[in-house]
Amino acid sequence: MQCYVFASRRKADTYVWLRERDGAQALPDELAQLVGELRFVLDIDLSVERQLPREDAATVLANLRERGWHLQLPPGDDAGLTG
Repeated sequence: MQCYVFASRRKADTYVWLRERDGAQALPDELAQLVGELRFVLDIDLSVERQLPREDAATVLANLRERGWHLQLPPGDDAGLTG
């Protein structure tokens, strides 16, 4: 699946993965306020076989399919918004 990764300009080491490049409107209001303005980082062809440094590819793909976005927080920070 082609997906797009954006970095939060407000919250360090926080990334939003989107199913569509212009898919930020899919973010819940609370999440959009938390991450603030997003900066495009990369697009990636993601599959379950792909190894990611901090995330499980199957989880990212499931979230992208179900809701159109996946939140990647810094280690140890759950922000109460991962579900």
